[in-house]
Amino acid sequence: MRLLRTLIAFAIILFLPLAAQAQKVNVDFEKAVDFSKFKTYKLTTGTPVTNPMSNQRIIAGIEAQLTSKGLQKVAENADLEVMYHGAVGHETQINSTNMGGWGYGWGRYGGMGATTTTVQNIPTGELVVDIGDVQAKKFIWRGTARDTLSDNPEKNQKKLEKALTKMFQKFPPPAKK
Repeated sequence: MRLLRTLIAFAIILFLPLAAQAQKVNVDFEKAVDFSKFKTYKLTTGTPVTNPMSNQRIIAGIEAQLTSKGLQKVAENADLEVMYHGAVGHETQINSTNMGGWGYGWGRYGGMGATTTTVQNIPTGELVVDIGDVQAKKFIWRGTARDTLSDNPEKNQKKLEKALTKMFQKFPPPAKK
């Protein structure tokens, strides 16, 4: 019985960090807006991240998503204004593993247990895409994505593409009924 509890505890400790690192994407929008009337957009400056190559990838990804939705990028007189905000931070993760004692009962006839604790700083990234109605002068759509970052730029590129795809699945929102 004790072995089973130890195996279950070990499995929880092993898979808990994976659950904490799952990509999270949310979308919010004005329900009263008719999104079908928008045909053009322009990008404006928001809050870029410190890595210029990452900014280029974010802009290219947003433009690809908007183009796939039938919107055209223009320099002036756009229907929509699109900006993004990027941030890089860290989450602290604390993992403790108990290597319990052995023997019968409350430690009778058994050895002492040991606990090992590790602390990790996990780099995270957050991307917010805001879309505003130029004519009404108000924001009408917001997508947010949060995920862990890697030292490998290719992995981060794939995570960015996945986040933008998930985000823009809900753009334009379904027409009101």
